[in-house]
Amino acid sequence: GLPFDGLAVGGSLGKSKDEMASILDWTMPLLPPDKAVHMLGIGDPLDFFLCIERGLDTFDCVAPTRMGRNGTAFTADGRINIKGAGFRADPRPLDESCDCAACTRFSRAYIRHLFTSDEILGLRLLSLHNVHFLLSLARAARRAIEAGTLRHWSSGWLARYHSRNDTAQ
Repeated sequence: GLPFDGLAVGGSLGKSKDEMASILDWTMPLLPPDKAVHMLGIGDPLDFFLCIERGLDTFDCVAPTRMGRNGTAFTADGRINIKGAGFRADPRPLDESCDCAACTRFSRAYIRHLFTSDEILGLRLLSLHNVHFLLSLARAARRAIEAGTLRHWSSGWLARYHSRNDTAQ
């Protein structure tokens, strides 16, 4: 085997998710199955599924915090842009199924207020939430892998994620 504990895959893997999937489909079978494989630049919930289903083990990316700093939050129902006027009086948490500090302590309306008032706490709360969201997603994927239900779990998760998307608000 190679003299490394694990390997990394990354860089530009095409211009689309389909190209990235094709490149990974070609690359992953060439790597030793006993080595952990880290994917660089994966920070979108949809990319998690594409990579996990192909055997990648860990990920990293600046996208969750960058998106948070720009007002985008990941939710189980798709992304939302908290700066939208539709959140002005919304008493709900960012994601009702999330147990992060932002979701358990603050409403969408308050976090929107922080953004429109240029308060740095808003940027920090969304960054915290997005990272927590992805970590929770990775934990759930690990449980599904261990239970042998990854395909079933991921198809259900993706159906909900695509069912409603508040990005336009």
